[in-house]
Amino acid sequence: MCDKHLHDEIGDDHMSANLETPLRGDAFELSAEEKVEKIEADFRNIMETLGLDLTDDSLKGTPKRVAKMFVKEIFGGLLPERKPGMSTFDNKYNYNQMLVEKDIVVYSTCEHHFLPIVGRAHVGYISKGRVIGLSKMNRIVEYYAKRPQVQERLTMQIVKAMQEALGTDDVACIIDAKHLCVNSRGIKDIESSTVTAEFGGAFKENEQLRKEFISYIGMKTPFNV
Repeated sequence: MCDKHLHDEIGDDHMSANLETPLRGDAFELSAEEKVEKIEADFRNIMETLGLDLTDDSLKGTPKRVAKMFVKEIFGGLLPERKPGMSTFDNKYNYNQMLVEKDIVVYSTCEHHFLPIVGRAHVGYISKGRVIGLSKMNRIVEYYAKRPQVQERLTMQIVKAMQEALGTDDVACIIDAKHLCVNSRGIKDIESSTVTAEFGGAFKENEQLRKEFISYIGMKTPFNV
């Protein structure tokens, strides 16, 4: 099988062979501004190849806008300096039940077609002496979402980051998201969504605990009805 066909098949199957985002060794040699400059020139070439008139007032600023959006916004998770601080605190109140932060908004980008992934992440953990600020959980999700992704890898990266920060394997994450590469092209199925889950430690070992976590996610409150 030729390389092109192999790559096409891997992309269509949404497979990922590595927990880490695939990056070259020189990924961080250019500054953010240098990346913007290069991408601006590249995207200008794409637009011109498509036959667009970049002298038009509506289009002439698009290459720069897209370049800045790529580097500083939708792929900001590729900038090491954007990684959120993982400071934790002593669990002084001895809360030893699971804590769940649910309905965290996910905006990511499919690495196969560079189209949006939009959904919700639900993250839970059981403290083993350390707790993390609630907003940090949202920031961890955002940081790993802001890069070319596959949903399976994103789910695992969130769990791994939480485990490392908290010093416990007892972390779980479920993501339910729509992929515009499915919804807006190809099969064009606008109703389907993709659900992925990663369970660590007690969540993996204890079926009742997993069920409890899932029940928390399904709870209707005044904030999500």
